[in-house]
Amino acid sequence: MDLDNLVIQFKNKDVKAFEKLYNMYRDSMHGVIYNIVRDHAIAEEVMQDVFVKAWHKSDSYDVKKGRFFTWLINIARNAAIDKTRSKSFKNEGKNLNSDYFVDIIQSQDSLDDSTDAIGIKKFVDKLAKKCIEVIELLYFKGFTQKEASEELNMPIGTIKTRNRNCIKELREAVL
Repeated sequence: MDLDNLVIQFKNKDVKAFEKLYNMYRDSMHGVIYNIVRDHAIAEEVMQDVFVKAWHKSDSYDVKKGRFFTWLINIARNAAIDKTRSKSFKNEGKNLNSDYFVDIIQSQDSLDDSTDAIGIKKFVDKLAKKCIEVIELLYFKGFTQKEASEELNMPIGTIKTRNRNCIKELREAVL
């Protein structure tokens, strides 16, 4: 069955289509979410919430605006960022052991292996260093544009321009 028909069935609330799409995309969603929340259990919880939200909001997906996978990834990324900004998530972080922080320090240097769950690391690695920095912060680590601007010590306008240009370059490489 092709993806377009599967998505149509999903939008028509076909449970089997939901199951197939879940099985197709769960590893990718988990990888993106995990890179933001840095906890497998929370990533799993957010991922399930993302699929339920997609199920309930399936009528908002428009094939003319982009691919289903992109729509789903955006929901996942936003849900993960929302989770990290939630009060409960911040409170959980107050009593973390040092192993958590050691892992963060090690993973701040480059894209994490779990990022490759979506198969895009090989394309990102081919981009210029300035693109890798911006994409890594914005898409894989969940930074806002303002936070990325502060982290890279550059104007927010530069971050926005690089993001747009680098994503365009990445899109051309992937497609």
